[in-house]
Amino acid sequence: MTMLVGPASRTLTDAAVAALQAPSVLNTQPWRWHVERGTASLSADPSRRLARIDPDRRLLVLSCGAALHHACVTLAAGGADFAVELLPDDRAPDLMAIIRYRGETEPSPAAQRLRDAIAARRSDRRPFSGTRVPEAALERVRDAAQRAGARLHLVRAEELVEVIAAAGRSAAEEMADPAYRAELLAWLRPPGVGRDGVPVDTIARPGLRPVPIRDFTAAGYVPAIYSDADVTDREARYGIVVTDGDGPADWLRAGVTLSAVLLAATAEGLATSAMSDLVEEPTARVTLRRMLGNVGHPAVGVRIGVPAPGPLPRRAPRRPAAEMVEVVAELARG
Repeated sequence: MTMLVGPASRTLTDAAVAALQAPSVLNTQPWRWHVERGTASLSADPSRRLARIDPDRRLLVLSCGAALHHACVTLAAGGADFAVELLPDDRAPDLMAIIRYRGETEPSPAAQRLRDAIAARRSDRRPFSGTRVPEAALERVRDAAQRAGARLHLVRAEELVEVIAAAGRSAAEEMADPAYRAELLAWLRPPGVGRDGVPVDTIARPGLRPVPIRDFTAAGYVPAIYSDADVTDREARYGIVVTDGDGPADWLRAGVTLSAVLLAATAEGLATSAMSDLVEEPTARVTLRRMLGNVGHPAVGVRIGVPAPGPLPRRAPRRPAAEMVEVVAELARG
């Protein structure tokens, strides 16, 4: 009896491995893949949920959506024909999606562009350069979001005060809570150590910015990336991924859309960092929803800009594929 991994499963395995590079809240990487007989199942890993930051699992599910999009981009770029079923089993809430391989088709040039961006994308928390982001590039990023299933609301100048208020409310509520500070500390990693979490040499001093970023100093770490006092991130653009509803299917689509936004921006030569801290507290979500005219639900924030000069921050580490991708061999015919 000979067991082997068929061509369809090999293609899906390659996509699942590529999806390990997807962004996730605090780089928790809360997902697992199971590949068998031409299907790839994506499941959430509840053991990696952030109990204080993410009590209702919205960011866990959103992170899985980002992994799903990375896998789909890889398949489409390689010329695979496939179908995706979201949340296929009400009795299995951790089962996020099933991808079914259907054969070969023409590779998608648009997907190839995003696939190439997977290797280049990283969270850049540094203040961006003083160069304004081209509006044409932002429109292409917004179009990518629309195709992914949700929408990207680009914050206008007159709306910035609401985003600042949301960031301030989240920061005040979270930093006042010892459980939050302990959870944040638990997911920080020394430089070059660990397979998950946020390396301390990739975080930046909050500084004087129009919209404050997550303050990792609350956990007791002084950031390793410093900036001149006169650099205030003035040319950063802010977006909010917005969904029609506010349930698991919407959170999953929000993650798909976040991935599309980050990869499209990277393909444009722009730097990005996701801002889940904008939506982690209910009061902050209420503030952002009011800014949106109570139409749609804010799922996650994103910061976009022209990267600052100098070396890019290093990429966050990843867990090994052997821990996260299970491949079941098939009985050979004949």
